[in-house]
Amino acid sequence: MLRATQTSRLLKQSPAARRSLAWATGAGFIAGAMLVAQAWWISLIVDAVFLRGQTLAQVTPLLGVLLASLLVRSLAVYVETVLGQRAANELKQTLRQRLTTHLILLGPLPLRNERAGELVNTIAEGVEALDAYVAQFLPAQFLAVLLTIFILIVVLILDPWTTLVLLFAAPMLLLMLALIGGRAKSLTERRFLELSWMSAFFLDMLQGLTTLKLFGRSQEQVETIRRISAHYGKTTMEVLATAFQTSLVMEWAATAATALVALEVSYRLMAGQLHFAPALAVLLLTPEFFLPLRTLAIRYHAGAAGKAAAQRIFSLLDMENESVLTQRRNDAEMRSGQVAHNNSSAPLGAPAPLRQSVSDVMRPPSSIRFDRVTFAYEGRPALQDCSFVIAPGSRVALVGATGAGKSTIVNLLLRFAEPQQGAIWVGDARLSELDPVQWRRQVAWVPQHPQIFQGTVLDNIRLARPEASLPEVIAAAEAAYAHAFIMALPQGYDTRVGEQGARLSGGQRQRLALARAFLRNAPLLILDEATAHLDAESAQAIQGAIERLAAGRTVLLIAHRLELAAGADRVIVLEQGSIVESGAPADLLAHDGPYRRLALSLAGGAP
Repeated sequence: MLRATQTSRLLKQSPAARRSLAWATGAGFIAGAMLVAQAWWISLIVDAVFLRGQTLAQVTPLLGVLLASLLVRSLAVYVETVLGQRAANELKQTLRQRLTTHLILLGPLPLRNERAGELVNTIAEGVEALDAYVAQFLPAQFLAVLLTIFILIVVLILDPWTTLVLLFAAPMLLLMLALIGGRAKSLTERRFLELSWMSAFFLDMLQGLTTLKLFGRSQEQVETIRRISAHYGKTTMEVLATAFQTSLVMEWAATAATALVALEVSYRLMAGQLHFAPALAVLLLTPEFFLPLRTLAIRYHAGAAGKAAAQRIFSLLDMENESVLTQRRNDAEMRSGQVAHNNSSAPLGAPAPLRQSVSDVMRPPSSIRFDRVTFAYEGRPALQDCSFVIAPGSRVALVGATGAGKSTIVNLLLRFAEPQQGAIWVGDARLSELDPVQWRRQVAWVPQHPQIFQGTVLDNIRLARPEASLPEVIAAAEAAYAHAFIMALPQGYDTRVGEQGARLSGGQRQRLALARAFLRNAPLLILDEATAHLDAESAQAIQGAIERLAAGRTVLLIAHRLELAAGADRVIVLEQGSIVESGAPADLLAHDGPYRRLALSLAGGAP
């Protein structure tokens, strides 16, 4: 089962689920208490009718009480089931929301080593595995303690000698449950990991189906899937077999203990050392004493599955980066009322108020300054002591070989990561002290490979500004030279484009990304080789749209092709995370330096 701290943490995720679970456990205890009461009423009725010769009329009150206890128990069982399931539903909903929010706050960098299929499996199947854990296992776990102690006290009052038998048998059952349960735990954890790996493998295969077909490896993947499925099925059967073994052992042990109680109670009853009513009550209560433990054994595999899922969920929730920590610090200070009421920028060198208005910083346009910024990925340096300024309304191009640090600068600027040393300034305000959500609204980003989501063309363009009207969307599409091809689609702007924009060409996807940028109408534009991998006609059209989009804006351009950098006001050359050269393109070409050598190597010529 989960450690107490982990169980407590799981339940703290949703106070509503914790309350529902507490009421469900209370209802389960009432149901168990009614079983104890029924055993006592039955023993009194049997004693009165068969030993004392009372008539039906004389025992009618006892029968009425027995019937009432039966009705109360039925109602309590129903309430326990409903509230347990409600607790599970509330917790699953809360965890899915928190997981999704947390992954969004983390951004792409901390998740770059995670497999998308495995993450989807955790959010979907992993959270769903908590259903049986919360609705069934946790109530059984609590009731195994509460009801066992309660029945033991009742038996102690009725017949202390029988209590000794129960005190001997109960620890033996718990020991067997722990021994068999350890194997169930390891098998269930392995099964969850195999399911996660299989989900990730399926997603990789589907996304790379074209490549697999092209290289003739699709049948090999089918065989791999067959082996994975067979292995997963074998593990599942081992889990079920272990669960069956647990139930079987518990049933045999409980039956043996009940038989032992029956023997000793019968002997003392016949010897006149025990009255009939308490003897019968004790005999009826003995199976009920072991029932909570048997129920816990039956549901033990649900507990093991819940533990495996919860461990993976918490491992994701525990992932942190500086942006998340900054965001939480801001939220805490906002709630405590410690944020300054003015939104003006702080003097250079002093910390600006958290969550200050980004619009005050960006409008009128302000410079963006990297001040001795250093950043490393898991100990691998990506930027080292980088300092440069992007002046308002200027165009700055970042050039360099793959891995030089260009993408890292963009990730820092978009606040997907925070500098480990140094600072980024927007005007006189530290970028880390601005609200990330507000800041990103001031940025339009056109990546090299834009993400197109399942949905309509209209939905994909409106990602930039969901409240935009249809005329505004059309105007943005026209500015991006996308309106014509959109209207040629079967349903125009209501055409569904498929996952990853499968029904669109590369140039069409790029124009949709540009339409988003036009609709965003942000003062800062980041371009990541937006015309790469396109035919000459599409590249020319998109380049024209980019020129219109860049007018009057501050532009940061990642240039893999130096002809794009030639139109920049300033070029920054990066090598292994360091700035080795900076200046106007013409000036850099005029003397022998890294930029000139890079240009000559790409052109294949000599000076």
